Amino acid sequence: MALDAIAAKVITGVGAATSTSSSATLPIGGGESGTESFGASLERLVGTVEESHNASNAAVNGMLAGQVDVHDAMIALQRADLTLQFGVQVRNKLVNAYQEIMRMPV
Repeated sequence: MALDAIAAKVITGVGAATSTSSSATLPIGGGESGTESFGASLERLVGTVEESHNASNAAVNGMLAGQVDVHDAMIALQRADLTLQFGVQVRNKLVNAYQEIMRMPV
């Protein structure tokens, strides 16, 4: 399943403008202020996947208790599935990039 950049931002929130005040994380590619580091982006992606998983569990438990509509629980489950698929695709791209770098002659 291919995701374009707009869908990725909507699903995970990655790419949204955030201000980082930590001096421990430096942005990649120079001293551009206001940019997020690569590690922080990955950390936020994993956090978003975790949050959507927890929200879907809460929605299913609410549905079983009769507090949440079935449609809302299904939407939460689909959102969790999409964020997990997006996270797996990002991981696959990173592994492929690493393998490509390791194949480069020195």
